[in-house]
Amino acid sequence: MKYPINRERLAKTFVTLCEIDSPSWQERQMADHMIAICNELGAEEIIEDSSSKETNADCGNLVIRFPGTLAKEPLFFACHMDTVEPGCGVQVVQAGDIFTSRGHTILGGDDKSGIAALVEMMRILQETKTAHRPVEILLTTCEEVGLLGAKSFDHSLLLAKSGYALDSTGIDRVIVGAPAANRLKIQVHGIAAHAGLNPEQGVSAFCLAARAIADLRLGRLDEQSTANFGLIHGGVATNIVPDLITIEGEVRSHSAEKLVDYTREIESTFRNVVKNWAAQAGGVKQPSVDITVKKEYPSMCLDSEDPVLERVQRAGDILEREITFEVAGGGSDANIFNSYGLKTAIIATGMDKVHTTDECLDLRDLYSLTELLLAIVLV
Repeated sequence: MKYPINRERLAKTFVTLCEIDSPSWQERQMADHMIAICNELGAEEIIEDSSSKETNADCGNLVIRFPGTLAKEPLFFACHMDTVEPGCGVQVVQAGDIFTSRGHTILGGDDKSGIAALVEMMRILQETKTAHRPVEILLTTCEEVGLLGAKSFDHSLLLAKSGYALDSTGIDRVIVGAPAANRLKIQVHGIAAHAGLNPEQGVSAFCLAARAIADLRLGRLDEQSTANFGLIHGGVATNIVPDLITIEGEVRSHSAEKLVDYTREIESTFRNVVKNWAAQAGGVKQPSVDITVKKEYPSMCLDSEDPVLERVQRAGDILEREITFEVAGGGSDANIFNSYGLKTAIIATGMDKVHTTDECLDLRDLYSLTELLLAIVLV
């Protein structure tokens, strides 16, 4: 089946979206642009929620409703409006079908590729007056900084009970599972002393943290789980034994039980190292450790027989394209939506090398994505 997708218009839409500054917490300009476009496209209702009170973004999430002409259940399509840094002052370069930035910023295809395809989809449905099911577009804020917009979203605003998040690399890929994650903040307290005059009176928080990290299992823990520490800061000067080191990391797993077990393993390792060192120190002051564990996001796992997957498979069959269903290692807004009871699969948008200044996108993939979305709302 062929749809009258306007390649030049689709490309122009994508470039325009990418060149709108919308780093996390600063999505207002992007939201206003989408409100204007969707009003032109005949949106039945546009709702901006009150999530900004919790996220501290300069706007809320948007729910945009388009009435359907088929007596079928509504579907929602979700994208996030924010981008990572460096994402301000984007200048898009198009060489043939390939979009890049000029090199000093990201491109912004994460996640504006999905938004561009949705805009073209709705324009085609409006122009051709093609019968389609009701559609809701959900545009979230602050996805890149902890899924904050989705976490603060009042999901009762959606009429649809299932849908698709457009947010992954590649094309014709559908993500059906993703892990849960815990975030850890560990503060190791040592004892300060002059490193040259009386180092024996100090206990290095750095050495304590290093010993614990050396004893940990990190990286790939098993086929379902990973762990990593990515941030470390502390100390005052090179001639002072550091009395505070803070490290931050994460544990991810598709298994709730393993997530708990691996998190506890890290906690106990740090506590045991500090306890053993304290027993050897024998001084009045003792080293200590404070550990904070925060649930970052829950896991998602869709069954192959879930209608949300059967629907995208039918759309792929109509287009005579092979759709691959995969389990991913990262979290996204879809994890949050699924925890609300909203069956949500993730559809890849063609974005590539995301979160880098080498990010790129192929217009042919964006065209293919638009075809797939059109097929979904028509089946």
